[in-house]
Amino acid sequence: MKKEIMIFLGIFLVLAIGMHFKEWTSHPIEHIMALPEAGAYGFGPLHPLIFPAIIYGVFLLLRGIVKLFDMIKSRF
Repeated sequence: MKKEIMIFLGIFLVLAIGMHFKEWTSHPIEHIMALPEAGAYGFGPLHPLIFPAIIYGVFLLLRGIVKLFDMIKSRF
């Protein structure tokens, strides 16, 4: 569980810094305080959790597919 939380937080940080680099380096507190008025694709203030969750879901799906192929491969 701890490993999965760290993976999610890693995805969160990469996306947050990657998409808002200028805001995080110039005025991070104002950027965080403006979160309730955010309008990111209609998700509003929940977008910092929704986008990493989507990427994490894709990551889990890919890991599951690899695990499935490994299991099938080990049977034959």
